Amino acid sequence: MKVLINQVVHDLPEGACLAQAIDAIDAKQPFAAAVNTHFVPRAQYHQHLLHDGDHIEIISPVTGG
Repeated sequence: MKVLINQVVHDLPEGACLAQAIDAIDAKQPFAAAVNTHFVPRAQYHQHLLHDGDHIEIISPVTGG
């Protein structure tokens, strides 16, 4: 299936979870994740199943003033 991760199309296997999407881009902590604009708690990454066409955002904190 095809999903958008940070505006880039990625192919993931059918039945993939959010944790697999995060692994696909080798995201480094700290970050937060949202699927279709809905925040997903870290404890649910392995349970949150993805669907073809989902939009995933991996957001890292920005520091500065």
